[in-house]
Amino acid sequence: MGVLTGKTAIVTGAGRGIGREIALHLASQGASVVVNDLGGEVDGGGAGRIADEVVAEIESAGGQAAGNYDSVATVEGGQSLFQTAIDRFGGLDILVNNAGILRDKTIFNMEEADWDAVIAVHLKGHYCCTRPFARYIRESGRPNCRVINFSSVSGLYGNFGQANYAAAKAGIAGFSRTLALELAKYGATVNVISPGAATRMTIDLIKNTGREVDLDDPLQGGQPIARVAGWLASDTSQGCSGQIIHVARGLVGIMQQPAVIRSFVSDDLLDHDELNGLMPSLLDARATNVSQAKETGEPESV
Repeated sequence: MGVLTGKTAIVTGAGRGIGREIALHLASQGASVVVNDLGGEVDGGGAGRIADEVVAEIESAGGQAAGNYDSVATVEGGQSLFQTAIDRFGGLDILVNNAGILRDKTIFNMEEADWDAVIAVHLKGHYCCTRPFARYIRESGRPNCRVINFSSVSGLYGNFGQANYAAAKAGIAGFSRTLALELAKYGATVNVISPGAATRMTIDLIKNTGREVDLDDPLQGGQPIARVAGWLASDTSQGCSGQIIHVARGLVGIMQQPAVIRSFVSDDLLDHDELNGLMPSLLDARATNVSQAKETGEPESV
């Protein structure tokens, strides 16, 4: 008996990489899993039924799974994906929005199609897949449902050459904070994972930083992220919602979210000279906050 026995989960982008590891882990914990993957290339082109391979792997291990090949970037695709879970397993408890593509270019060279494609799969994809599930939660009263979304340090910190991807991932963080508020009254939780792993989408980026990649090291792949997703999907995580959890190379941490660090108030409009006097102290407060966060965020061994 796993911690997810009797649950049904959807994992998007589950044919390879992090999504595949999440699908396998949820299934190992007893969940029935809808494995969604368009089967395309990293840039979103092409299609194939690689989801079937993950389904076969789950079933060979004694689990239950079903494949789905719809694009998450359309409302119709999101509805069809949701319906697959209902038709095959009679309900839905967990949605993992993991699907994504990359079209990295600086803003000087980024074409409209590069922007639109990345926003569609990541940000709109979260909307398309989440809306039917959210309506189902409200209408059915199904308890302890979970939405697990995927942001990125590219969106949370910024990253050169990824304006489209960063915008989508930052948007997902905001989307998730709001969704956590909207679903709270129905007992559902919404959390975000900020992952770091060596996958086909990231391996070249990692190598370009000079870091070594060992694909045989389980800590460098998607398995640590899958374990955290499994915890967030479980009933044990009921008190955790609206959070961003960073997972990378054995590290698990909770991320700071936007908040006012220091402020001033005036009864009159501030002129340029007054702002000149105030702004340095605000910037200093920000620098101090960052320094303190780095210190408290330094990982401890467990």
